[in-house]
Amino acid sequence: MFKKMPVFLLMLLASVSTLAGAEEWRKTFSVTEKPELRVNANDADIHVYASDRKDIEAVVTTHNDKIGPNAVRINDHQSGNRIDIDIHVPQFHILNFRSHTVKIELAIPKQADVDLHSGDGAITAEALNGNISLTSGDGNIRVDNANGSLTLESGDGRIECRGVNGRLRAETKDGAMRIDGVFSDLDLHTGDGRIDAQVQSGSKMGSTWSVRSGDGSITLALPDGFSADLDAHTGDGHISVDFPVTVQGGALRQNEIRGKLNNGGPTLEMRSGDGNITVRRG
Repeated sequence: MFKKMPVFLLMLLASVSTLAGAEEWRKTFSVTEKPELRVNANDADIHVYASDRKDIEAVVTTHNDKIGPNAVRINDHQSGNRIDIDIHVPQFHILNFRSHTVKIELAIPKQADVDLHSGDGAITAEALNGNISLTSGDGNIRVDNANGSLTLESGDGRIECRGVNGRLRAETKDGAMRIDGVFSDLDLHTGDGRIDAQVQSGSKMGSTWSVRSGDGSITLALPDGFSADLDAHTGDGHISVDFPVTVQGGALRQNEIRGKLNNGGPTLEMRSGDGNITVRRG
């Protein structure tokens, strides 16, 4: 009986592979002003990009899954310029050996407020402008060329941003961060990963900035002339700063620095539990 089991499994694999196929759901939503788009998926990769179009097009593609009431369920609702799309992917039996993927592609106008959530998938966003919220329970998040207010959260993935202009709050519990842009507000937090952040010329601090890693090193590149009140501390690493620091009643030690960068300003808080902190010219 047990000797025949591998053959049985191979036959089962061969039989289900012949059922491989893809299905697609596509819908276009007409909008008259700046739209609000919310998408919630329990298990799917999401790709959103903006262009000169005046409407929103949503495309859901499945691989080895049907779309319907007893399979991948899609519910959508529009109220004026607000659009809500919910995608539920069923959990499969352990003996179902096929590879299952669900992908969501969203084409939107240049100006839009976006709230996207995937329980177990990656999120990629391009050329967005507006209030942007991207959340993944177990996937990477990547944003290119976005303007506005961004909130990015991943439970177990890395976060990458390039060409961001505006406010950025990013958090990942178990992943690294690579950030690049012009910022008016910055709040970065990773529980167990490295942070590399490039602050471009034109950035201005309107309030406290915070860059924290529970168990990773931090490298922050700042433009010449950048001014802030630096408050940096690492539990088990060292700190290096490539700027003049004025210490008056603050601290200047290997693992702690509190003082003014250039002319000083709002507080730049940097914390690492077990990593080095580097502030360099960029």
